Amino acid sequence: MSISLQLAEESDLPAIVSLMNAAFRGSSGKQSWNVESFITGTRTTESLLREEIAGGAQFLLTKEDGSSALRGLVSLQALTPDRWYLGSLTVDPSLQGTGFGSELLCSAEDYSIARGARMMEITVVNVRDALIAWYERRGYVLTGEKRPFPYGDDRVGTPTRDDLEFVVLEKDLEYGRGVWLVSVGCRRGPT
Repeated sequence: MSISLQLAEESDLPAIVSLMNAAFRGSSGKQSWNVESFITGTRTTESLLREEIAGGAQFLLTKEDGSSALRGLVSLQALTPDRWYLGSLTVDPSLQGTGFGSELLCSAEDYSIARGARMMEITVVNVRDALIAWYERRGYVLTGEKRPFPYGDDRVGTPTRDDLEFVVLEKDLEYGRGVWLVSVGCRRGPT
């Protein structure tokens, strides 16, 4: 499966908001393993997306062939020329469990590598054990670093528990070049 990524435009923001809220909060009526059931409310808004973009984030989209319907998206930001941050990896709930998310992650990593990235960083809410394990199977490693959860910022929803924080994971993209990642099938470098 080859996934083509395109940079989001202003006109894509409503669809991005809709897909992210459906995937992370279950607003589409379909509850998936990815739903953040420990937070109520919306996951994002157009205003928050604009803030992220103004801060340097790039939202990359993949759409249904011959359609404007989003299948998935990811946010990437260069923290330094060789260290990038990956966030908001989002897959249409109807495609979850098909391997699409793994392919989207590989495409996002390839996009970053082509622009100089050698290390990728992500953050995941600490209680998302299944998601942390999913990233670990794809070569990401817990760093031991933790970051505070934005309690009080209702723009990202309202947490239903008081023990949330972000854990930091990273992946050495240079090490992964030319290595076959068994669980993903994502090949780096020359074959």
